[in-house]
Amino acid sequence: MTRNKDVTQSKDLTGIYDVVVVGGGAAGLSAALVLGRSRLRTLVVDAGEPRNAPSAHMQGYLTRDGMSPAEFLALGRQEIARYGVELVRDRAVDVARDEDFAVRLAGGETVHARRLIVTTGLRDELPTVPGVAERYGRDVLHCPFCHGWEVRDERFGVLATSPLSVHQALMVSGWSDDVTLFLHTVAERELSDDDLRRLAAAGVKVVPGEVAALRVEDDRLTGVRLADGTAYDRTVVFVAPKAVPQTGLMERLGAQLQETPFGAYPVVDPTGRTSVPGVWTAGNAMGFAEQVVHAASGGYRAASAVVGDLIMSDLDAAVAE
Repeated sequence: MTRNKDVTQSKDLTGIYDVVVVGGGAAGLSAALVLGRSRLRTLVVDAGEPRNAPSAHMQGYLTRDGMSPAEFLALGRQEIARYGVELVRDRAVDVARDEDFAVRLAGGETVHARRLIVTTGLRDELPTVPGVAERYGRDVLHCPFCHGWEVRDERFGVLATSPLSVHQALMVSGWSDDVTLFLHTVAERELSDDDLRRLAAAGVKVVPGEVAALRVEDDRLTGVRLADGTAYDRTVVFVAPKAVPQTGLMERLGAQLQETPFGAYPVVDPTGRTSVPGVWTAGNAMGFAEQVVHAASGGYRAASAVVGDLIMSDLDAAVAE
């Protein structure tokens, strides 16, 4: 195991790292912090595409409530640098396993590591309704826990893209008494009797018909317009993006994946260990619902497990000699 005593960020990517962390979001930086403090030679490969970049603030993280995602990551990068963790702004495009892991970067270099922690997250595919992408993270939202307090008691719309959108409409009704579910691409017959009863009990109005566009005035969302021209005043619209897990590296390594309603994710144990020996994962790379606080916690757990794994591996090798 390499004892990391240098507290500067090196630009020499040669030699074998104890751990390469692929992904520089909350999960990856949290893992890197634990690894650096454990005196392991660690490299973070950061493509610089955090999932929460469209949001001005992040909420629900104790002592960091209201902080901008960009500031959170900047502070994280400063913290890991204190422990000699190296960071390269690049994208991991391929990985192979021989005696160690060889991670090929888009910039052309290949870095080697004894262990990998993959925190590549996921990509959100938004409904292709004019105005949704432009307003996303502002007054087009996806998570009431992330944004509900800030828009409480406003006029909510929920854009349905599957029957699961009923659950979203029921959830956001906890933050407003004025909620309209626009069925959009969902046929009314796809809603179950239980769905209809719960929507009625929550006071959620159900509107059939495809949504043609969002109405924006003076850089503020003011309503929803249907394909038939009918307009409804709304100041907030909740959507359910399609989650696209970034599992390319896992697939190249032959990791076992499991299908969920929100995409295929690696099969993991409680520490984030995957089915590939020596590979862990954390954050949205292992599940759709991981918030920033969960991702940071997952990164910590994965890194702790990796530290123990390396120590025991080295001790077993010494005993064998």
